[in-house]
Amino acid sequence: MGPTQKPNVCRQLSRRALGFFSRDAGVVQRTNLGILRVLVCQESTKFKNVWTTHSKSPIAYERGRIYFDNYRCCVSSVASEPRKLYEMPKCSKSEKIEDALLWECPVGEILPNSSDYKSSLIALTAHNWLFRISATTGKVLEKIYLASYCKFRYLSWDTPQEVIAVKSAQNKGSVLARQAGIQQPVLLYLAVFHVLPFSLIGILEINKKIFGNVTDATLSHGILIVMYSSGLVRLYSFQAITEQFMQQKLDLGCACRWGGTAGTVGEAPFGIPCNIKITDTPPLLFEVSSLENAFQIGGHPWHYIITPNKKKQKGVFHICALKDNSLAKNGIQEMECCSLESDWIYFHPDASGRIIHVGPNQVKVLKLNEVENNSAQHQISEDFVILANREKNKNENLPTVTASGRVVKKNFNLLDDDPEQETFKIVDYEDELDLLSVVAVTQIDAEGKAHLDFHCNEYGTLLKSIPLVESWDVTYSHEVYFDRDLVLHIEQKPSRVFSCYVYQMVCDPGEEETTNRSCEKE
Repeated sequence: MGPTQKPNVCRQLSRRALGFFSRDAGVVQRTNLGILRVLVCQESTKFKNVWTTHSKSPIAYERGRIYFDNYRCCVSSVASEPRKLYEMPKCSKSEKIEDALLWECPVGEILPNSSDYKSSLIALTAHNWLFRISATTGKVLEKIYLASYCKFRYLSWDTPQEVIAVKSAQNKGSVLARQAGIQQPVLLYLAVFHVLPFSLIGILEINKKIFGNVTDATLSHGILIVMYSSGLVRLYSFQAITEQFMQQKLDLGCACRWGGTAGTVGEAPFGIPCNIKITDTPPLLFEVSSLENAFQIGGHPWHYIITPNKKKQKGVFHICALKDNSLAKNGIQEMECCSLESDWIYFHPDASGRIIHVGPNQVKVLKLNEVENNSAQHQISEDFVILANREKNKNENLPTVTASGRVVKKNFNLLDDDPEQETFKIVDYEDELDLLSVVAVTQIDAEGKAHLDFHCNEYGTLLKSIPLVESWDVTYSHEVYFDRDLVLHIEQKPSRVFSCYVYQMVCDPGEEETTNRSCEKE
């Protein structure tokens, strides 16, 4: 591929200053991000390790903020060197934050307070309080007491940035109750809220009498997803359940009488009563059986991905149409890799309807197309493939001559995720720069070395490679985030030691390059 002309950043900035993009506010932002993408991917740009820290508690990252000590301490990673934004007062173990979500202001809505337009952290504490905390100051802006009849532990988005679901720990009963054969009727609870201002939709109980031996349940985009140990997954409409089984509508901050007790909804000690109790089996939307409950929906039109519910089928993925369960043409995807760790597959987060299939030595991006002359059926085809940089093992299958002169041919194959070969560990998508980020690791002597590669999301072309200076032990747990001009690596070592490495973009002031690798299909 020959050299192509690099976009002229100066000309783009001049056009922006003259107001050429003023008729469409989104154009300015897209232009800015286009300029940043050019700077990120040019050869003279380096990513420098500017900060390293260690912690005895988990480290979390959300949009330019690094959280320590169970979200009590917040550090901004946007500055040239990370700096502390705030540190909340120390608290007891029973008051610590167990889970949190970053909430950002919705577009086009009128909010009651000026502080509501700034980002907030929605946090769940160990003693069942739900807090809304300022993401810049750590000040508690709102708080809701959930309940005392269960232990709430997990936060998730039902509808991103709009509706949250707070899930309780599963009620397995005491050891004595289990030994006596006493069954717990309620397995878990789901509390559902609209955010900002907080308003209660309801608290739903998942009970054994209606649903059977449930292993887990969650909410996603208005769908109640119930899972079983057998691999069965069932989907129900949460709106239909709410309309049919809500016993009483409750409003936060209002007086309420429930079960002979009076109090204020959302305030301690009264909390929020469970007001959605299912007394009959709700209408079933969809049912499927999959190994380890692995089930995903996506694509255009809607398709789902499962693994047949047999252990020997692990690593085999079926892509089927949601409307009639028909298997797409070429819909059985198998990487055919020999490795210790399984390959994985998921719908591309860029909403293109494509599918990403990741193995130890290749990343396949697949697309759904209509079958020619049959618009009712769809087929799976390769959009592009990213291959690990490997050399063929020269010692493989070489003949050996014994002392007696007999020729013995060695026949062995290395694992596809052999640590001495470059192996893909993490694949992510940077939506604002439209880049795929791929972490590749190679074990060199006693330590592993990793690098982060940026690929064009449209064609898969390699645009930039960034070496990570710290060693990479494949036996540890790792997370890598690429966010605009920032790369962040979080590592969990034995004995609960967490390390955080922050890299920031640095433009080399040396001679400016004259060419740039283009985002074109080879």
